[in-house]
Amino acid sequence: MSTCSVSKGCFVFKPSVKKRKLSERTAYDFGIRNDNSEDAELRFATCQSLWNQIKSETEKVQEDLNKQLLDNLVSFLSRSHSEFQEKTTEWTCRMKFREIPTAALVLGVNVTDHDLTFRSLSDFLQNNITPYIASLEAKDCPGIKNLMQKLMGQLMNCYVDVDSLEDEDSVQVSQNRIRCSMSSLIKWYESVTKKTDSETSETPNKKRTSSSTHWQSPPLVVVFKDMESFTTKVLQDFIVISSQHIHELPLVLIFGIATSPMIIHRLLPHSVSSLLCIELFQSLSCKDHLSTIIDKLLLTTQFPFKLGGKVLQVLINIFLYHDFSVQNFIKGFQLCIVEHFYSQPLSVLCCQLVDLQKRVNSLSHDQCENIRRLPSFRRYVEKQESGKQVALLTTDNFLKEETQKLLEDLHVYHENYVSVLRCLHVFTSSLPKYPLGKQIRELHCACLENQVWETEEYESSLQLARMLNKSDLVTMLQQCVEILLSSSGKEFDNTVENLKKFLTQFQNLEAEAFQEQDVSVSSQKELQKKTDLYHLQKTLLELKESRRSKKLTKFEMLRFEVVDYIDSLVRKYLVPADHRTLHEILYFNTAAVLRGHLNAAPRTALHTALNNPHWYLKNQALKCDGGSISNKAPDICIVYKLHLECGRLINLVDWLEAFSTVVMAGEEPNANTASSDQMDDIIHARFIRAVSELELLGFIKPSKQKTDHVARLTWGGC
Repeated sequence: MSTCSVSKGCFVFKPSVKKRKLSERTAYDFGIRNDNSEDAELRFATCQSLWNQIKSETEKVQEDLNKQLLDNLVSFLSRSHSEFQEKTTEWTCRMKFREIPTAALVLGVNVTDHDLTFRSLSDFLQNNITPYIASLEAKDCPGIKNLMQKLMGQLMNCYVDVDSLEDEDSVQVSQNRIRCSMSSLIKWYESVTKKTDSETSETPNKKRTSSSTHWQSPPLVVVFKDMESFTTKVLQDFIVISSQHIHELPLVLIFGIATSPMIIHRLLPHSVSSLLCIELFQSLSCKDHLSTIIDKLLLTTQFPFKLGGKVLQVLINIFLYHDFSVQNFIKGFQLCIVEHFYSQPLSVLCCQLVDLQKRVNSLSHDQCENIRRLPSFRRYVEKQESGKQVALLTTDNFLKEETQKLLEDLHVYHENYVSVLRCLHVFTSSLPKYPLGKQIRELHCACLENQVWETEEYESSLQLARMLNKSDLVTMLQQCVEILLSSSGKEFDNTVENLKKFLTQFQNLEAEAFQEQDVSVSSQKELQKKTDLYHLQKTLLELKESRRSKKLTKFEMLRFEVVDYIDSLVRKYLVPADHRTLHEILYFNTAAVLRGHLNAAPRTALHTALNNPHWYLKNQALKCDGGSISNKAPDICIVYKLHLECGRLINLVDWLEAFSTVVMAGEEPNANTASSDQMDDIIHARFIRAVSELELLGFIKPSKQKTDHVARLTWGGC
């Protein structure tokens, strides 16, 4: 590979170091920000416990969502494998045409989530079907030789069993000597399957090992994680070579596709794609996946921790406008949990109701003062009578009793909020143009940010709801009854009875409609008999008067009552969380902190690091006043500050002289120091290295106008 860099050299990268174990200072450091570490250990333990519960829940959700996809893939593998084992007519035809069973797995554009899907797929196949699975990536397979090396290495490593770990070194040596070719792979597979069959027949009464769960003569599964990134020649060569040996090797290919299945025919010519027997598999949409995650994590009373409206909107915007990654959304949610328990001393009360009383009673006086400083609690105190105000502000025991009561009310509020939110979503999700959004997460954000009934979108939703037909209304009411019956809230007994009354009235309207229809038929027959001009004029006048008066029918009046009743539930239970007392304990609302962590501003961060290195290096000796440059600063910082004083083109000689002047400014002559020529060489090397780093960061580039100049790629002071 060629380079146009200012300098060329050899760079050494240290190997990655293993993660350090959590030290005993972790819990102590957890409370440093607020200078209050009395509950730091408990907060840290609560944070860990909460995240472990959420993590297990998300993994369970992902397993449930991928279950259908995995079942379909297993069915596909089972069909292709049974044909190979039994040598059926279909397999004979396929062998004649040298077709390879291929699963085209369309996973969507959320590429960062693909690794998790492939990991779960590999684990499932290894545990139940075959131990011979190879996962290949385009960056590791620039040529067919590299692909075969990776393929054979992974497959043979899969064969190392728990019972043969003592012979691992000999196995590795023999693998290294094997020639990477398809014939070697076939010989290895035949020897492995024969060995497995003989071991099974010799030891029928022994305890079953993990290999006994696999199929007999299991298939070789090759997964191309990023099929679009593979070069066309590598794919063509591998498919052509594999098709020639398909009658000897039960090979199955899985293509991971992010865009469209048509990419297979764009990358491969017809002569190669015709060698594949392709079956299409579609994974769940990432938007549906996100909706399920939000439903299980946020719209539930299982977890006490909640997200504020602006914070949730930040995470959703990053998902919709950046990466479509559910995993990144979960990581952002994890960051919110850590930040909340780290920055909020009262987050020790963000726990389950079972532990609430014990933790409230163990609060110290300082923690009670923290409660009194909360804005929502101060508003609550202002609304109380004078005697209670004095007790809340002076007596800690009374404050603890009131705090426990308020937090219990907050948990009840969550239960009622979720149920009524789902009922409102039933009514608004099917309206034309979706004024309050089609997804429940959009409605949830709208209810968290402000009083939803004061918005124009809510008014337009009510107007549209007042025009729903009878069948839709009855269906919606039945869904609401099911939602409220399944909720744990005890306040909805009367609500369910009222909704059932509405359903009964709609049924009665149907019976009355049949009777009115019979009456209208008889009246029309009588009217047909009276065909004189007088009766016709009288009928027309009655129709005009009825249109002017616009009397509502019984159905329209009942429909208005239903919509008004739902509106009353919304106004009662969907009050924004920031209107509730002590919401700061359970809700994370600092969206600016989250945005600063997740929405990176690399240019600003680079300018800050290079212009003020003491902020990052925690060394006050590097701090400079005004526009001065410290000779103790890192070389790249000195070079960066000097380049800010230059124009569009920078003379390297002048730049080097300025750098040398700054570096040597604080140096005192010493007999033990190197000679001047050696010092110049050292400074020159340091300068070239710093300039190369600056070029790597994108601040300068070589210029074709003058040989001893570089072009500046930035402007201004940042």
